[in-house]
This record gives sequence, C-alpha cells and structure tokens, in this order.
Amino acid sequence: MTEKHPEMSDMPDVKTDSIVFGMGCFWGAEKRLSEVPGVLDVESGYAGGDDTQAGYYEVLGLEKLIQMGKSNKRNHAEVIKVTFNPALVNLETLMIKFWENHNPTQGDRQGNDVGTNYRSVIYTKSDAQLTLANQTRDTYQTALSKAGLGKITTEIAPLRNYIAAEEYHQDYLKKNPNGYCGLGGTGVAYPSEHSTAKTHPLLNATDLNKTRQLIVFEAEDCPFCAKFKEEVMNTWQSEVPIIATLNPNPPKGWTLEKALFATPTIVLFEDGKEVSRFTGYNGDKERFWKWLGFRLLTPEQRHIAFEQGTEYAFTGSHLDEKRPGTFVDPITGAALFRSDTKFNSGTGWPSFFNPVEGSIVEVVDKSHGMIRTEVRSASSGIHLGHVFDDGPAPTYKRYCINGNVLKFVPDADAQKSTAK
Repeated sequence: MTEKHPEMSDMPDVKTDSIVFGMGCFWGAEKRLSEVPGVLDVESGYAGGDDTQAGYYEVLGLEKLIQMGKSNKRNHAEVIKVTFNPALVNLETLMIKFWENHNPTQGDRQGNDVGTNYRSVIYTKSDAQLTLANQTRDTYQTALSKAGLGKITTEIAPLRNYIAAEEYHQDYLKKNPNGYCGLGGTGVAYPSEHSTAKTHPLLNATDLNKTRQLIVFEAEDCPFCAKFKEEVMNTWQSEVPIIATLNPNPPKGWTLEKALFATPTIVLFEDGKEVSRFTGYNGDKERFWKWLGFRLLTPEQRHIAFEQGTEYAFTGSHLDEKRPGTFVDPITGAALFRSDTKFNSGTGWPSFFNPVEGSIVEVVDKSHGMIRTEVRSASSGIHLGHVFDDGPAPTYKRYCINGNVLKFVPDADAQKSTAK
C-alpha cells in the first residue's frame, strides 16, 4: 500500500472516493497512479475472480489450471485500489491516466505478462463510475483507432471480491527500483484537456540503418533513462547506430518480438526485426556492453573477450598492420592503442608500448599457476591480453594483445591516400 497522504490522518473529515483499475502487473500501475496529485493511497490487490479469498500464488496456480484447460473458474486480475480526494482530482482525470499508462488492446496480457490475471479492467462501485468508464473508453477508442491501434479489450464491471495483496507487493517498485521505470502505454494521448500525455511521433524507418540499428525506448521523467543517456549514449562511438525515442512502438514496418514493459529498453534490430533486447539500466555498463558484444562478436572473439581466452600465436588479426590509425574496442569503438606505439615483438601477437590514456585497466591475473597483469578495455571491460616489463623505450612495457579483439580504424589521411 502506498504510504498514506497526510490528508488521510490530519483531516479525518476529508471526503474520499475510490476506484479499482487493472493494468497488468500491479507494481507499475501502483507507481503510476500514486504519482497523480490528489491521490491519497494506492493499494495493490486482486479482484474480479470467483474466489473470495486468494493470494498471489493462488492466483498464479489457478491461472495455470485455466491455461491447461483444467478449470472454468474466473480468475482474479491483478489490480490497484486508488483512493483519492475528489476536491483535488476528479475521476475522469484518473481514468485518463489509466488509459494512457498501459495498452488496453492486448486482451489477457500486458507486455511480457500473459494470462487472464493480467487483463485490463476497471471495477466500479457506482452507476456513475460505470457510466464514466464506458464513456472514457469510447473516447479513447476513437484516438486509438485514428492511430492505427486495435479494439480496447478492457473489462468494465462492478467491483466484486476485492482482496488486498500481500505486504511485499505494496510499494514494490519503490522498494525494488531495479534500474527501470514503468512504460507509459501506447504513446497515444487521450483527447481531453485533462490529458498530460504528449504524443511522440514514431521514428522514421528511412532515417535508420535497417541492417543493424539500436533503439532506446525511453519514458519521460525516467531517471534510469537519463542515467543511460549520460553514461553510455553521450559518448557513443560504436559502429552500430543508436537512437532514442519516447514512443513505445517501433518504426512503421519494423517489428518487436514482444511488447515492452519497462524503460529504458534497448532493442537491437537487424533487417527491421528485433533480435535481442536489454531491459533496465542502473549504471551497469559492463553488463550492457557484454549483452551487445554477444551479438556483434564471433564465437572466437567472445571466447577471448568474455572468457579470458587467447588466440594462437601468429593467427590473430592486425599482426602486420602498419598504417597510421587507431586500434579500437570492437564493441564500444573506444580508442585503445595508436599504431605509432605498435612494435614487432616477435611473439606472434600485436604488441604496443603504450595505450591511449585512460583506455585500459590492469588486473592481477593468477590463473594457470602464474602471476601476470591482465589488460582489459576500460570502456567495455572485455579481456584484451596481458602487459609485461620487456618492451622498448620509452615505457619498457609490452602490451601483448589478442588481435582478434581489436578493430583497426585508419587515419582519414591514410584512407584518402589508399583510395587514390
């Protein structure tokens, strides 16, 4: 249950009202509605089913039987009971928030959550509430149809058999933020002066790289989205293009494998189809780059990068590369070594006497019965090789690097002269 608003204790004569909404998983729904000024309390619960007593595992268990065709009972939906002060916020405003903050066209599901217990619902306690629910549904259907979306499947009915959820489900996203924010819905604004949602245009597919493109699906007022942008996107150098959008839908003609349920969600598209996604971000850059690396690198490269593998001597890439240029991280594109620090060590691996400042980190490696100094990329955390104290002046260091986890980028002048 959301922490009660001071009005509920300090002003006992305040008149309150309540309404029950189901928007899929009640965690995100609770967070969204609790942010509305005038809402005094939001409680997660179960409602609309045949059982008068049930808990989380009973609801999940019944749903399993329903999906197996072994029960005809009506299951509860995960819901939130919203208690509000009508003098501060009217019911229509709350219903607009309901429509805009989830996808009411998905039937018995919401995003990744599938089942009758995740259906979209409005459960009312008066004829006036029931009438307004139907009116707002019809109004929003007009906006959805105009945007090319399907028919609303929301169940609208008088409330029955409401049961408060277990304490650990109350204020769940406040207790467990986990690096993501709840998704904002379909991206279609309710046609009313009470709507605060902004209609964000779809990305234009012609502006994107259909072969391979990263799209970051964001939400407004999402601190984790801002964190990802600050720590990753603002210094983006990877060869894979990346773009952010506040619209939860892919470009026209492109397809998501499944609906989004949280932001930020970073989706990798190849040939206009989703091939992988990374959901949530809370400063875990290395985990993000590893996710992307598994899509970009070959099996041999992945073995080196993520399993501290080593290529056989004289078999890797770039051993004889002498052109002016920069050797970069194959995932992030960040500079690692300049070619003017490369020398022939005779070892069979590309060797350098100095890295680009700040580009690597050194870690003690006690594997294979030896004590060595491992070299990793500072940007992605991948394994590159080892450093030894037998190199040339001026550093007398030999950075012995696996060539297969280096990408070479010639200097612009070198590229021009090669093209002539």
